[in-house]
Amino acid sequence: MKLRIENMTCGGCARSVTATIKNIDPNATVDIDVATKLVNVQSSVDEQKIKEALAEDGFPALNA
Repeated sequence: MKLRIENMTCGGCARSVTATIKNIDPNATVDIDVATKLVNVQSSVDEQKIKEALAEDGFPALNA
């Protein structure tokens, strides 16, 4: 899934986003480009569950 996180502005944000996703699915592959605010996630977990967790942690995500 490809997500866009508008308020992800730095490496610290990227690490937080990665940690949130990895907490839900430790086997997920997370590729982040802070400059474009895009996150590419490969996970067996439902996309909506990942979006909800990101929103709870202050990083609401939209489909890219």
